[in-house]
Amino acid sequence: MRNLLTKTVQLLFRVWFYLWVAIPIFVFAPFLLIFAASEKRYPQFYWCARNLWALPILYACGCPPRIRYAQKLECGKSYMLVANHTSMLDIMLMLRVSKTPFVFVGKKELVKIPVFGYFYKRVCIMVDRSSVRSRTAVYKRAQRRLDQGLGICIFPEGGVPEPHIVLDRFKDGAFKMAIDHQIPVVPMTFYDSKKRLPFELTHGGPGKLRAQVHCFVDPPQPNQNGLEGFREGIRNTILEGLV
Repeated sequence: MRNLLTKTVQLLFRVWFYLWVAIPIFVFAPFLLIFAASEKRYPQFYWCARNLWALPILYACGCPPRIRYAQKLECGKSYMLVANHTSMLDIMLMLRVSKTPFVFVGKKELVKIPVFGYFYKRVCIMVDRSSVRSRTAVYKRAQRRLDQGLGICIFPEGGVPEPHIVLDRFKDGAFKMAIDHQIPVVPMTFYDSKKRLPFELTHGGPGKLRAQVHCFVDPPQPNQNGLEGFREGIRNTILEGLV
């Protein structure tokens, strides 16, 4: 009986979370539609997403962010933001980490989510990981966004790993892009997302949401063949915080 009650409360918590994902979008829809209509207005869209969407969701769900910085992000500078990925809360937490606007690179399947999917399609860089052509197109779109002074965010595990995996292998994409465009990588460890809102429906609950922003890592030069060491060094930095 106690187990059933716990699972019921956890399920209600998840329903509450999804309600708060939708509520700010409907309330601020006129502004979001205007800002999402043009890439030039993306900084205004980002401000709304960070302050009027992510922040209310985190506090309404009892998941206040607690972010520690080994190094501060500079306004007007482009970065490659990477972190471990275990929950939808990672999106809101990442938005709270950086005041400087960045663009998410994510899987195109998220377009199917009602309401959220519309804005996701308009402002994010979508990738079909099963398509070589799609993965190649990401580089061109990312270049355009970097030219606009924005950063890029990629969860380099390429998806959410199985619950028993602490940190999955990293894909090359984020690190190739950082090398090609010579932008620093900002490694982050998200400690609590899996506990607060995992992808199992009857798990999770409120509590603080901690993140550690590690020291930035400058990429090797494109002709140095340092991709593997660059990638694994950053993975180890994130992994050390998790274990």
